[in-house]
Amino acid sequence: MSIIQYTRNPMLLSVLPILALLDQAAIAAPVTDNLDIGGALRARFDYDPDQDIQKLSLDTVRLDVKYDSDTWIGKGSYRCYGGSYPYDYVDSLCDIAFPSYAWVGYKFDASRQVHVGLNQVPFGLQPYFGTTFFEGLGNVIGLEDVHNLGIKYLGGTPEWNLQAAYYLNDGGQGKGTSRGGRSYSTNVADADDNVPDGSDNVEKHKLSLRLARHVEIGEWASEFGGSLLTSTLENQDTGDDGRRNAFALHYQGRNGPWGTALQAVRQHMKPKNAGSNDIVTFGGYDGTFNVAAKGDLYVAHLSYDLPGTYWLVSGVQFYGNYSRFDKAKGAFKDSQRFIAGTSFSFKDLWIAVEWLHGKNDPYIGGSSYTQSLAEGGSDQWENRLYANIGYYF
Repeated sequence: MSIIQYTRNPMLLSVLPILALLDQAAIAAPVTDNLDIGGALRARFDYDPDQDIQKLSLDTVRLDVKYDSDTWIGKGSYRCYGGSYPYDYVDSLCDIAFPSYAWVGYKFDASRQVHVGLNQVPFGLQPYFGTTFFEGLGNVIGLEDVHNLGIKYLGGTPEWNLQAAYYLNDGGQGKGTSRGGRSYSTNVADADDNVPDGSDNVEKHKLSLRLARHVEIGEWASEFGGSLLTSTLENQDTGDDGRRNAFALHYQGRNGPWGTALQAVRQHMKPKNAGSNDIVTFGGYDGTFNVAAKGDLYVAHLSYDLPGTYWLVSGVQFYGNYSRFDKAKGAFKDSQRFIAGTSFSFKDLWIAVEWLHGKNDPYIGGSSYTQSLAEGGSDQWENRLYANIGYYF
């Protein structure tokens, strides 16, 4: 298939020339000494032989705001999708749109802050469970890169880091077509009509605690940590309250160009559904799907930063990430995801190219989107080649 066939989408054709103007200076500039406004334009390429998909598409248009002074801080980010794969079922860009985060904070001193608003839940490896772009299974079971509405405290010493937070709810939904998944984060959701045995829960009163210790082990700068999370699952059908609990142990280390991370998580949900209590419906990115109520998540990550600049290419990193979701219910088929990839800068572009290899994974191959993380899907390994090309300003 030719590049002309890839770029028949008029919206993508309008974006690609912007991405091509890489030799010009970045167009963003500080509004004041403390306020910056920027964003990103991103395209994506997907090749999935299992589903006969081969597409170059507009991925994201993003607006970012950042404020930083001696005492006050704040960040916000808003995203637009639509009109091209995988959101070609809507007509136009921003038919699907939502904030990623939006919070204000106060600095008590150099080591203590408080953040209020839509901010990242302090759980597990931070800020992500690895350096991949696509993220692992932790993201799709609602534990990685989650932003909810609440208040978070950050503090500590050079050796210790403490984060404690309370979240009233998930922060609400953005604009889209899905009943419960019109948001950046994967959250507990009200199942859409196409989700068999879906549940209708609202997650409230989430408490999260993360404590980490920085140590030097030989030439490795290391961090050992533990995290706790608990919340109420308020069922809208039965009127009864269930519970969500999660516990994690995590390690990350760096030795020169080498980086590594390990994590083990137990997620134990006890919903009070009108139907099966073995599943809880989650949603994000304009879709909803079932997740096993009880299971263990394992994550292993390894990366290598290639030093130097090669012609116009710099900041090269190679990485591999493996995540496995072992479900407690014996009849449910476990889910796995392996990502091997590289990221680098090409002049003003930041590019990630990844091979995705998944089993009972809702986002890879022809496995069931709604059931892969619960009872399972095709139960065979599926593949996808994925690339994301972004211009950040």
